[in-house]
Order: sequence, then C-alpha cells, then structure tokens
Amino acid sequence: MAGLQNAALAQFRVEVSGVGLTQVPISIAPFKGQSGSIQKISAIVQADLERSGQFRTVNASHGALDETSLPDLSVFRQAGSDALVSGSVTTLSDGRLDVRFRLWDVVKAQDLGGQSFAVAAADARLAAHRVADYVYEKLTGDKGAFSTRIAYVTKSGQRHQLWVADSDGENAQSALASPEPIISPAWSPDGNQLAYVSFESRKPVIYVHNVGSGKRRLIANFKGSNSAPAWSPDGKTLAVTLSRDGGSQLFLLSAAGGEPRRLIQSNSIDTEPVFSPDGRSIFFVSDRGGSPQIYKVGVNGQGVERVTFTGTYNISPAISQDGRWMAYISRLGGAFKLHLMEIDSGNVRALSDTSADESPSFAPNSKLVVYATQFQGKEALMTTTLDGKVKARLNGQNGDIREPHWGPFLN
Repeated sequence: MAGLQNAALAQFRVEVSGVGLTQVPISIAPFKGQSGSIQKISAIVQADLERSGQFRTVNASHGALDETSLPDLSVFRQAGSDALVSGSVTTLSDGRLDVRFRLWDVVKAQDLGGQSFAVAAADARLAAHRVADYVYEKLTGDKGAFSTRIAYVTKSGQRHQLWVADSDGENAQSALASPEPIISPAWSPDGNQLAYVSFESRKPVIYVHNVGSGKRRLIANFKGSNSAPAWSPDGKTLAVTLSRDGGSQLFLLSAAGGEPRRLIQSNSIDTEPVFSPDGRSIFFVSDRGGSPQIYKVGVNGQGVERVTFTGTYNISPAISQDGRWMAYISRLGGAFKLHLMEIDSGNVRALSDTSADESPSFAPNSKLVVYATQFQGKEALMTTTLDGKVKARLNGQNGDIREPHWGPFLN
C-alpha cells in the first residue's frame, strides 16, 4: 500500500486521570480565529500539557487575547496561574494556516517569547503540538515530545493494520493492511522507517518500511522464524531473533540486508533485543535461568549480565533515551503489569493497576511511557508518567489495539 491513508475510524479520545505531585498551573486562552476550525489549537495544547503530568489547567475570566496582546497578568495571578499562553490562527491566501503564540510567566510578569508556524490546513494538529513542545521546554527545561509520532497495530476481524499517528493517537494513517498478523513495529532512529514482522507469507518475516513513500524491503526471511527487530542508535544495524539454527537466538543484521551475525552462542531461548542508547549493549529476554528474565550483553556478544531479579517472569524491555530507566512487563500471579527500573540502582516500581499490560515504549524525551493494556474488556493504549501518577487513555474506536512504539524526535 503506497504512502499513508487517512482513517477516521482510527481516531482516539484522550482521557487523563490522576494528579502529579508538582504541576505547573497554566492558563491557555482560546486562540483568536480558531472558532471556525475543526481543530481547536488551544484545546490540543491543553490536552498535550495535561497528558504530560507536568501541568494543570487554570481557567480565568479575561477579554480577547492573541500573541500581540499585553494581558493583565494580575487576573491570571489571582486565579492561581503561573503561566499564560495566548495566540491566533489566520488562514493565508494560499490556504495555509498561520499559527502564532506567546508564552507569559505570570508570576514574574515576563514575556517568555513565542513562535509562528505556517502550515497546511491538514497540519493544524502538528502546529498545536509544536506550541505545546515550546511551552513544555520553556517551563520544565526538558524537550517536549508532543510533535513526535507513535506506531501501533490493530486487529479488526481478520484485518490487521499498522498505523502511524500523532503522539496523542490522533491523525492516524494506515501504513499497511494485511489479512495476516503484523507485529513488533520499531521506528528507525531517523523516524523515516519502520521495521516490523509480517506473517503474510505464512511465517514470520521482517520488513523495513519507508513511512513517507510506502515502499518496503524484505530484510530477513531465513529458515524458521524471523522476529523482534530492534534498531541500533546509528540506524545501520538491526538486532533480530532468528530460529534458522534451531531455537530462538539473537543475531545482528545490516539494515541493508545480507548475512546475519550470531550475537551469543546459547542453548536458551533468547529474544526481544533492544539496544542501549549508547549502542554498546543489547538488553534481551532469556530463559537461561529457568524462567524468562531480562539480561544485557555487549554488542560484541561478551559479558552477559542478568538485569531483573524481582519476580519470576520479566519480558519486553524498553530503555529510555537518557539511559536511566528500563520499562518492562512482569507477571505477578496471573497479571501482567508494567514496571519501571532505575537501571543504576536496580530499584523497581509498578506503574499500572491493570493486569494485561504489554509492549512498553518510552517517549524520546524519556518522560512518558506508552503501552498496550486491556481496559474495560478492550485493548487500548495508555501513557503514564514515570511515577505512575498521571495516565492518559488513548481509546481506539475500532478493533483491538496493541504493540505501540514511540518514534524519535524529528528534525
């Protein structure tokens, strides 16, 4: 299927629950000129900031505001706000939208700057995410990840689809549809490609798919199973799980294809590889100790170390881009729950109260985790803050949703 096709049926509804310990109180004035648009810029900015867990919205009565206004900040200060965003949306003669905004520090009465974006009307949401990114970075010091993308898979009847969507799950576009399962999507570091496993030839094989053009290439179709692709940080190598020599084993494969190189000589089942951000290590799941646990090994295949020691069944490692955290799934009794480990200390905490969690993936700023779970009897995607206090449900309307993977920052 060439390119990406819009799908209104795959739209999500974001519902935020929980309260973080420290949240910046912020007021977001309705953007001047947005009333005639389907996409309300200020509402998207508000949803982004609330989902991050770092902000709570404060409503204050005020007159019309845009990015050129000199607002009476005392009104917002009395309402309990620490910051204010105001802006405007104007349709240009060529049909594009000119989105402008300004951010104010209400407490210090300081102008914290602003930006303007001229975007195609179809990219109004992207402009809103960029506004939220600016506000997030100015007020927290960390880079915002709202204008990034996620990939995920749905199954509806016998139809399997691979989707690419905004980080809030909206604006979903179909990258691939198949009557056979599609699993394990993984973004390349440049955000231009997705590796995934397809069963369309009646066995698992690995493709690399160009998201922009829709073109794809077969990367691994060896004897037996080909699964669990993971990109190296430089985008030149894929770690994969192959059963070509009997049993599931880890191999390294050039992203251009060719002959794979065995990573570890082992009689165990080794699978679910993921690179560390520095590219020096690979985390993976193995039953070499009798039950599935997470291990790591150097990219040269030397120095296997066990990483998880809490619980008897730990799978699906994901490593944050800052190298500090590992999210994974641990089975407790009959429940599969999302956990977070601080890698240096080994300290672990559960992040969810659901019981069918799977496929965690970090935002590229390392501040949120997206994962799939069962909620009210249906598969759904959730995001959570690293303290587990603020969660957002990205609730799909059509089919079971699973296997999310959060894409990188885009230049």
